[in-house]
Amino acid sequence: MIEIFMVYEFMPSLSLVACTKDVLTECEKMYEIRFHGRGGQGAVTAANILAAAAFKEGKWVQAFPLFGVERRGAPVLAFTRIDDRPIDIKTQIYTPDAVVVQDTTLLSVVDVTSGLRDGGWIILNTQKKPSEFRFDGFRVATVDATHIAVSHGLGTPTAPIVNTAILGAVARVTGVVKKDVLEEAIFERAPVKKEENKKAAAEAYEKTIVEE
Repeated sequence: MIEIFMVYEFMPSLSLVACTKDVLTECEKMYEIRFHGRGGQGAVTAANILAAAAFKEGKWVQAFPLFGVERRGAPVLAFTRIDDRPIDIKTQIYTPDAVVVQDTTLLSVVDVTSGLRDGGWIILNTQKKPSEFRFDGFRVATVDATHIAVSHGLGTPTAPIVNTAILGAVARVTGVVKKDVLEEAIFERAPVKKEENKKAAAEAYEKTIVEE
């Protein structure tokens, strides 16, 4: 996979502080999320919207994709960084706090747990319950984002657009952004069907199943 980074970055008007050893404790507060999807499912848009929502809450953020073979249905990676301090890192996220899997068929072809921090979250778009998956050392949450997306007219059963629904699960599980702020960001940035995308996120937030 070719590493081409297009960093989408918001920075509040504060003085820059690099992530160096003398501020390591502060840098450890950074929250990093990796999105796994397939071309056409909106993983890159999801990363951008999540960053926009966190920015609305006064956070420093980055969002960017990792492009490889660009074709519909091909595996896609996207990333979001969120911090209370300026972000000086300009690399791919290698040790995420959470991973989001928009299509569980990727589980057989991609190691979605690669680099995931111990106790990190795996958020899956599936009809199954978290207890039906075995990811030793990690926590699992599930939501049927496909059904939710299609019920709101976001794509079709064969080509659902699940990105905004899965963001509702991300907000519920990680707490990195508030539900109402996420809905605002979705409404502002969704290119079409703004109300439907907002409602999909809200429904997914309520229907996400979290591992006990």
